[in-house]
Amino acid sequence: MAFTLPELPYAYDALGPYMSAETLEFHHDKHHQAYVTKGNELAEKAGMADLSVEEVVKKSYGTDQALFNNAGQHYNHIHFWKWMKPGGGGKSLPSKLQTAFDSDLGGYDKFKAEFEAAGAGQFGSGWAWVAVKNGKLEIMKTPNGENPLVHGAEPILGVDVWEHSYYIDYRNARPKYLGAFVDNLVNWDYVLERYEAATR
Repeated sequence: MAFTLPELPYAYDALGPYMSAETLEFHHDKHHQAYVTKGNELAEKAGMADLSVEEVVKKSYGTDQALFNNAGQHYNHIHFWKWMKPGGGGKSLPSKLQTAFDSDLGGYDKFKAEFEAAGAGQFGSGWAWVAVKNGKLEIMKTPNGENPLVHGAEPILGVDVWEHSYYIDYRNARPKYLGAFVDNLVNWDYVLERYEAATR
């Protein structure tokens, strides 16, 4: 199944001042589009054009690095746009999610500190995640386009720490970007949706 660039679920300027229209235009229209275009070309060559993005990610991991890089980033970004919303973030989690964060991650404050530390501590490009592994939540970080799918886990929240995600707005202040993401952008309803799907 061919990769397609999803539309943003909000206007380019909807996430300001925490993520600018300029960042979203470059990140979505240029970077994500490039992963889609190259991913389709490489999936076709590898005979994987009919597979879902999740299947391509898992099948290309460790066997076709170029395809994996583009398929992984496509998968990550499909969800990244939905993991944000205008007026998002903060401590008001849906109750089912709050219960899971309390039992598995030690509560919201501990989650926030460890998630932001994972993102800040990821050397170079990559992602920080909350994922479900063996029925429990874990905080993870991965390099480049890698994601929890290839580590036997299901991501329910991810933040992009590639420089193109924050450099226009925050320059080299990655921790400030991560704080703004958690405090002001996270779409907890989508995180809950992902959590429920991963724990069915």
